[in-house]
Amino acid sequence: MLEFIEIIKAFIFGVVEGITEWLPVSSTGHLILLDEFLKLNVAPSLGGEFASEYMSMFEVVIQLGAILAVMVLFFRKLNPFATSKSTVEKKSTWVLWLKVLVASIPAALVGIVGDKLLEEATGKDIDGWIYNWVTVAIALIVYGALFIIVERWQRSNQASTDAVEGISFSQALLIGGFQTLSIVPGTSRSGSTILGARAIGVSRSAAAEFSFFMGIPAMVGASLIKGYGFFDYVSESGVNVPALAWIVLAVASFVSFVVSMFVIRFLMDFVKKHSFAPFGVYRIILGAAVIAYFLIIN
Repeated sequence: MLEFIEIIKAFIFGVVEGITEWLPVSSTGHLILLDEFLKLNVAPSLGGEFASEYMSMFEVVIQLGAILAVMVLFFRKLNPFATSKSTVEKKSTWVLWLKVLVASIPAALVGIVGDKLLEEATGKDIDGWIYNWVTVAIALIVYGALFIIVERWQRSNQASTDAVEGISFSQALLIGGFQTLSIVPGTSRSGSTILGARAIGVSRSAAAEFSFFMGIPAMVGASLIKGYGFFDYVSESGVNVPALAWIVLAVASFVSFVVSMFVIRFLMDFVKKHSFAPFGVYRIILGAAVIAYFLIIN
């Protein structure tokens, strides 16, 4: 019975990840809230330290399912070896990948180098300082307001870049700078990159698409780091990870993949006719709800 309940929880976590990873509403913020109501309990006999280490890894690694959906849906556009592509198209694909990598540099520097320096100086990494409900609530509200402001500002301006291929290297680096802000929980990786792209004149569809592509190195890198950290903890502590823990991780990842396939298609269709402002309103409402909830229970 315990196993079945945990698998149901994993299914719900996968659905929430698959929906919120691509919409600019903060998957981390939603997973933190979900964990308040629906805590995974895959190894009750191993204690709180294992549960903390496992959830830290789980919430990041299930993103691999979500990112796989991007690779499937945009396989031809992202594949520089496609035989159906001309030489010019293949070159254009390599250039697109190079722009994605350039855009990934700022977040990699802050997330890896900056995180280590902060931990050495203070004894706590970035998550240790800002991974809490207060930060999440503030980030949800602030970025919600910024989405509304930017969309109103750009409403009267013609987008200077209509297609993802038209994004320049300098624009890619600027968008990458905005991605570093997603280190703050509640900000949203897709939200910060889309907001940055819109602020510099990139169309909604191109902003969303480039944000999807930027997620590939970001999520793969974060998953490798968190996965390594978890296995390092397991090795040092000597705990035996129960089979249920791996099953729950696999179920959540698969569900996030399936749900992401639908959500990505929905978002690409949505932004053709609508602005991102409704997501801004949703973020503000959710942020207010987070504050109300935690003030009441405390």
